[in-house]
Amino acid sequence: MAALAADLVVAAQALLETCRAAGNPTIATAESCTGGLIAAAITAIPGSSKWYDRSFVVYANKAKIDMLGVPKDLLKTEGAVSEACAIAMAEGVLAKSPVEAAVAVTGIAGPDGGSPERPVGLVHMAAIRRGRPARHERHIFPGDRDQVRHATVLVALDLLGRAIRE
Repeated sequence: MAALAADLVVAAQALLETCRAAGNPTIATAESCTGGLIAAAITAIPGSSKWYDRSFVVYANKAKIDMLGVPKDLLKTEGAVSEACAIAMAEGVLAKSPVEAAVAVTGIAGPDGGSPERPVGLVHMAAIRRGRPARHERHIFPGDRDQVRHATVLVALDLLGRAIRE
């Protein structure tokens, strides 16, 4: 099994330091295009269980609906790779778990699946802290599938850290 890239471990360590500095909020993740890589980065840190509670890997739309309560109509009208879906996923994590903060990612890692409106590399992510509005970011990451997923993890960890700090 390949080792996790060092920069992902550093980014996860920074997130956990943010949690420590912010009074130890518990966190969870909802992952589509990253398929558990955010969870892998966080759990690579010894002692991460003090903050990290769970991950929802919701690759299929049915999983988004069943596990996080993403409305079926939202997926039909906005699509799975959209701001609305990322926010609904993050809100779903808070609704389905006792954590204080969450991050959700949904995108098109490629090499297939892109379109002119939603190109390969497009990722929507949302982070939320209980009692605060969700923050959303849209990115188009260059590169192959692994590069898109890697970049998504880095930015998602940072986004969650910012949601916790602010």
